Amino acid sequence: MSLEEKTNGQYNAAQIQVLEGLEAVRKRPGMYIGSTGAKGLHHLVYEVVDNSIDEALAGYCTHIEVTIEADNSITVVDNGRGIPVAMHKIGKPAVEVVLTVLHAGGKFGGDGYPISGGLHGVGISVVNALSLWTKVEVKRDGYLWNISFARGLTAEPLKKIRPMERSEETGTKVSFKPDADIFPDTTYDFDTLKTRLRELAFLNKGLHITLTDKRGEGRSEVYCYEGGLTSFVEFLNENKEAVNPTVITLEGEKNKVLVDIAMQYNDGYSENILTFVNDIFTEEGGTHLSGFRSGLTRTINDYGRTAGLLKDKEENLSGEDVREGLTAIVSVKVREPQFEGQTKTKLGNSEVKGIVDNIVSDGLKEFFEEHPGEAKSIVNKAISAARARQAARHARDLTRRKNALEISSLPGKLADCSEKNAAMTEIYLVEGDSAGGSAKQGRDRKFQAILPLRGKIINVEKARLDKILANEEIRSMITAFGTGIGEEFDISKRRYDKIIIMTDADVDGAHIRTLLLTFFYRFMKPLITEGHIYIAQPPLYQVRKGKQVWYYYTDEAMNDKLDELGRDSSVVVQRYKGLGEMNPEQLWETTMDPQNRTMLQVHLEDAVEADRIFSVLMGDKVEPRRQFIQENAKKVRNLDL
Repeated sequence: MSLEEKTNGQYNAAQIQVLEGLEAVRKRPGMYIGSTGAKGLHHLVYEVVDNSIDEALAGYCTHIEVTIEADNSITVVDNGRGIPVAMHKIGKPAVEVVLTVLHAGGKFGGDGYPISGGLHGVGISVVNALSLWTKVEVKRDGYLWNISFARGLTAEPLKKIRPMERSEETGTKVSFKPDADIFPDTTYDFDTLKTRLRELAFLNKGLHITLTDKRGEGRSEVYCYEGGLTSFVEFLNENKEAVNPTVITLEGEKNKVLVDIAMQYNDGYSENILTFVNDIFTEEGGTHLSGFRSGLTRTINDYGRTAGLLKDKEENLSGEDVREGLTAIVSVKVREPQFEGQTKTKLGNSEVKGIVDNIVSDGLKEFFEEHPGEAKSIVNKAISAARARQAARHARDLTRRKNALEISSLPGKLADCSEKNAAMTEIYLVEGDSAGGSAKQGRDRKFQAILPLRGKIINVEKARLDKILANEEIRSMITAFGTGIGEEFDISKRRYDKIIIMTDADVDGAHIRTLLLTFFYRFMKPLITEGHIYIAQPPLYQVRKGKQVWYYYTDEAMNDKLDELGRDSSVVVQRYKGLGEMNPEQLWETTMDPQNRTMLQVHLEDAVEADRIFSVLMGDKVEPRRQFIQENAKKVRNLDL
């Protein structure tokens, strides 16, 4: 056996690959941008915009323009200082270093950016690596300069184009086209970009951000909010009735940590607290959120006692009570933020907690003293929440299983599966008993559980927890899932990996689906964010010719098949109005068999927009709902009229 043959299949020095420059990014893009799906594609834009935002935070940039070009490339222009063009000590111009070398940037300390969202110096070089081409124009040091790249490599070196005119501002223009070899779909969505850019405009008071779409008919929007976070809270609460008409603003600085908070209570029952660090949305909260919560709970209790609204014999209000119906934005600017993980979704700096707590306590005390009427309304809302919580305690106890062996405590209607490993199981929430019967007969009882739901569950957007927990269908779901709800929610205790909503393909089915999604969003949000909620897609049509059977999910596909078969009397078409019309075998074959079924996974790309849409669709105000329906009516498919 030759040496060459021997080394095959072995692990030795020759197998160790060193990826040069940006090769690593192209090889494993998911590590740097999360995924190569829509989320990662839009993340490229945010990386470039975040650099411009950092210029705004440093006080040098007032305008950012983002354009989706006709060919789905992106252009971002700002009037900041411009990326430096002078020679770097590694022998290349600084702008080239920033775009071609990982972990190169101006945010590792020093005075270039005292506060920034970027920490690791990977942002714009990653965008360059994953783009077919990137072009950068810089106005700086008295000249217009340009440089271009192809798939991360320098295509045209830095050139001095012309002197700047007197009236010209400094700044940077970055254009890039995502590489179709990396991204399966390179089409940008205007609304996705709009949501993030609008958020950035709220967080940076007075900053002008323009978003322009040059595709199709074209559209352009400008976001600029002089009210900053106050405008953000008003925007989130626009479809709700305010408890305190004045938006409470709390600002302060300590040990170089800047804290900016805006908050307002509404007559709803869900809390909506969004937290940001250096303009980055921290989905999982962190020390700034803990500080806000503890300061809020203590101050409201103190005021309630001193104002005589809380009686001596009454226990203190809990955190849950004082946050009912609260909309708040907590934004902190930290010089050296420590995030737990690369995704930056949780702040770890321990000193921030005490700073935020103090600023909330002092600011809120002052507000309550100056606005006693509004303070009283806020405390009374929290007191009525506490009373409801005590009433809910009993109902909640009914949803708790004592231990896993006590099978009898599971809801009577649940047809459970035999598999005990939660990672292998799934539960179908089925509309009505008749469809539930077919599903029970058709399922694979090893790993599929069925829970029939009778009628429509309560609209949780308009009800308090005690009323929600009095609803038998909701109690059945909570008990079956095993996770608990709200504050007690623990995803590790879930009994099923997939929760599948299976309703009829008609208006009622869509309504039940929306009610269920509202419930999950408000009380069991991690089930959505971690991808455990699915929507079953039963077929709309069965086409039969002799013994051959086909199922179709759209009118178009069904009509194509009829054209192919010829439209004569031997071809029979059945339109399924509801799941109950299918026999168990058909239901298994089309909708429940993992080999054949089609399911939609429910994603939650943007918490702000989701909250707003749930409030619009499920809240009390009619006018915003009418407006939403008028704007989106054209997009509806498969509606039974």
